[in-house]
Amino acid sequence: MNTIRTTILLALLTGILVLVGGMIGGIGGAVLFLVIAGVMNFFAFWFSDRLALKMAGAREVDESEEPRLHAMVRELADLADMPMPRVYLVENNSPNAFATGRSPSKAAVAVTTGIRQLLSERELRAVLGHEMGHVKNRDTLTSSIVATVAGAISMIGHVLMFRMIFGGNQNTHPLLLLVAILIAPLAASLIQMGISRTREYAADESGADITGDPESLASALEKLEQGVARRPMEENGRTEAVSSLYIVHPFAGGGMSKLFSTHPPIEDRVKRLRRRAGDAGIFR
Repeated sequence: MNTIRTTILLALLTGILVLVGGMIGGIGGAVLFLVIAGVMNFFAFWFSDRLALKMAGAREVDESEEPRLHAMVRELADLADMPMPRVYLVENNSPNAFATGRSPSKAAVAVTTGIRQLLSERELRAVLGHEMGHVKNRDTLTSSIVATVAGAISMIGHVLMFRMIFGGNQNTHPLLLLVAILIAPLAASLIQMGISRTREYAADESGADITGDPESLASALEKLEQGVARRPMEENGRTEAVSSLYIVHPFAGGGMSKLFSTHPPIEDRVKRLRRRAGDAGIFR
């Protein structure tokens, strides 16, 4: 069901891009923007993992430097029947973790120094299981494609707004401009949010299956939410660019920002995991 939902939302997102292109330049515009999205997706496919790790300030650590962390990741890779991913450390007191890579053979998992200070070893193992679930489901590739297409739609809206302000697009119907500048980017953002939330739920399920320990992941998520509230990451261009990759939203804030977050509510994720633990007869 998660895969079907993601496929439908991706199709809608691509459809919005083609529709906006068609409204601006007819069939030629639709084809042009589809080609642009394809080129952007090509670069996202090959380079998004390196960019994400660089923007997060992640540093690769070998087994001699972090033997316990490597042992934990290797065990989970074996349980998931996946290649051993590269292991990275982010020097940041805010507790969090993420995974990236276009395929299981090119994957990397990263944890912050803060998460290792906050969680027990069993809880950290559950978090890493969640990240391995992302890799196994190829969510990092999906997220890159989604971000690229949504970014293209927003870019078109910004270009049209700029041209409208400086006297361009005089022959374009105002209603079409409204759709391209405001409605299409908003719709793209909402679809991107929907896909991201769907993939987080799916990774929770996959991680619970890999570790056989949904209760520890539920406990870890509760601690991480509290930990981020106490020590949020600093909001800047680099951290904002990779914020959707983290297991929990890395910034402080609630209200409307929480409503439109790329991450589903922690209480809902915990409830699902505890229900899963109860069904399997696993309790605290």
